[in-house]
Amino acid sequence: MPVLDELLQDEKNHGSYDFIFVDADKDNYLNYHKRLIELVKVGGLIGYDNTLWNGSVVAPGDAPLRKYVRYYRDFVMELNKALAVDPRIEICMLPVGDGITLCRRLK
Repeated sequence: MPVLDELLQDEKNHGSYDFIFVDADKDNYLNYHKRLIELVKVGGLIGYDNTLWNGSVVAPGDAPLRKYVRYYRDFVMELNKALAVDPRIEICMLPVGDGITLCRRLK
């Protein structure tokens, strides 16, 4: 995340992006969100890919899941819960592919 941190150091980048799409390491999605919310403008969108994570986010805790799916499931669920209660955004989760969540910055 050094690039994001560099962008955040320059105040002119704050609120300057219309759209940001994230398809990266799932264990850092929440860390990305904490940074990206400052970069996207009010009314702008942040899109997060894979937010349904192979359907595992709604599967019972003891469901048989592939090892990598189980490993990243908790990170994706943590992101989904954090986005749902973040007052700076409104969200729309699209059940397309592996799930895409769009976040529109409100403030």
